[in-house]
Amino acid sequence: MKLLPCLALSVLAASHIFADENRQLDAHEHGVGQLDIAFEGQRIAMELHAPGADIVGFEYVAESAEDRAAVDAAVATLARPLDLFVLADAAGCSVVQASAELESEAGHGDHHEDHGDEHEEGKHDQGDHVAHESDGDHTEFHAEYLLNCADPSAVAVITFAYFDVFPNALEVEVQVISDTGATSFEVERDAPVLDLRGMF
Repeated sequence: MKLLPCLALSVLAASHIFADENRQLDAHEHGVGQLDIAFEGQRIAMELHAPGADIVGFEYVAESAEDRAAVDAAVATLARPLDLFVLADAAGCSVVQASAELESEAGHGDHHEDHGDEHEEGKHDQGDHVAHESDGDHTEFHAEYLLNCADPSAVAVITFAYFDVFPNALEVEVQVISDTGATSFEVERDAPVLDLRGMF
């Protein structure tokens, strides 16, 4: 969570529902991702965890050129949050920071480089990082976003274009923290809209 500013970090850390830093990658369920969202002032901090199978269709070590290309394309796509999680234009949101990476079970906690602009070539060669791991390892994509919004209260709904981009994703478990408290949601492929009315 290095991308998130200190204030957003303190908001996230204040709630036990976000205290899953030590969770094991093999505990994830295929088809189910996790998205944490914190509203603080004009900023929205988001953190996404998704199984490799949901994003690229496999969880084995990416060794072939085709698999590495799929991972690189996925990382670049995950670094564009407003293409995946569509907010109302009235909110006036823009991306301040975005980072995405692939983590392996064995390498979890070891590979936490800040890639900054993921569109720059050569900045995310995760295939090399996980190529030496054992065949039984699970992989997980991890992304962090920081948005600045002119009117965060206008974020009444978030449309999950994420499901259109990643066909293997079936559900996202969402935890939201705002001034009114913390709330859990489940957003599914057949109902890809998160209704946040009442959270402000």
